[in-house]
Amino acid sequence: MAVELNELRDQIDAVDKQIVELLAQRLSLVEKVGEVKSKHGLPIYAPDREAAMLASRRAEAEKRGVPPQLIEDILRRTMRESYASEKDSGFKCLNPELGSVVIVGGNGQLGGLFKRMFELSGYQVKVLGSKDWDNAEEIVQDAGMVVVSVPIHLTDSVIKKLPKLPDDCILCDLTSIKAEPLAAMLEAHSGPVVGLHPMFGPDIPSMAKQVIICSDGRMPETYQWLLKQFEIWGASICAIDAEEHDNGMTLIQALRHFTSFAYGSHLSKENPNLDTLVQLSSPIYRLELAMVGRLFAQDPELYGDIIMSSQRNIDMIKRFHQRFGEAIQILDNQDKQAFVDQFNTVSEWYGDYSQQFMRESQNLLKQANDAIHRGK
Repeated sequence: MAVELNELRDQIDAVDKQIVELLAQRLSLVEKVGEVKSKHGLPIYAPDREAAMLASRRAEAEKRGVPPQLIEDILRRTMRESYASEKDSGFKCLNPELGSVVIVGGNGQLGGLFKRMFELSGYQVKVLGSKDWDNAEEIVQDAGMVVVSVPIHLTDSVIKKLPKLPDDCILCDLTSIKAEPLAAMLEAHSGPVVGLHPMFGPDIPSMAKQVIICSDGRMPETYQWLLKQFEIWGASICAIDAEEHDNGMTLIQALRHFTSFAYGSHLSKENPNLDTLVQLSSPIYRLELAMVGRLFAQDPELYGDIIMSSQRNIDMIKRFHQRFGEAIQILDNQDKQAFVDQFNTVSEWYGDYSQQFMRESQNLLKQANDAIHRGK
């Protein structure tokens, strides 16, 4: 049995080596694709091409008796690597006549990411850091665009501190709230203004499939090239009113981060053995534990700023606290019917999204389970 098993394993190893060689060939071709896209100003992420290719490969896999989801999983992971490789070819510069791009806070992580992306696109980039304000007028005198990327609690004061910008200079920010910074920019500068919110952190391998929120300020026709530049980088643009954005972020960011903060605080005070929790965890609980732990691996100042950035966030969290108490009351009353009724009400509110999220979460859980190593 051992001899027979070893022979089969040797064959599997040989096939795996062929797979590695084929993947190397594919990545080499991707580099050439990146060069062509860079030359012609094509986005690194082409959703229609990706969808058509995946559908074709799924059909081919099914004909060969290979589970279609298997080939899709492999290709999606391969494409993620491909998008990261394609950006190394650089990007076409859509506005070569633009003056320098000045990034206020460009020494920070997010500002540094945008600095690299603009440089890969051929723009002249300058940084206005915390120690450079004595030379601020000189730094911005030829600016075609000024990007404010500083902590939320400093954004308004930094915008007000900016020297007079050239009349045609675009002023924008990268803050996770939009209404207040947008108002501050409109007051500080008479030229083009736009509010931006990158819905990602600085550790992304590429901008493919990432979302950048855009809230119009003034003279939107002057910065359409910028939005197209983001799309060439692979990002998707979501245009939304600043107030509507901030209302959404209250739920998406402030409440979500606060509940993770509260749950993590609860765990630390209960003080369970984390090794034991991890060993006992189903994939879904391990993901939940990971997402909470992820918060505490990052900058507390950043998350404190996000949560406390507005009274509306605090009011929302207080309403959540009230509803949490109402749910506790159901438990205290041992009222299972009330629980079921409330459950069904929420399920109806989710509508078709319930099944969509079920499918999406199942895929995530499969990937999470694949990554688990149970050995010693």
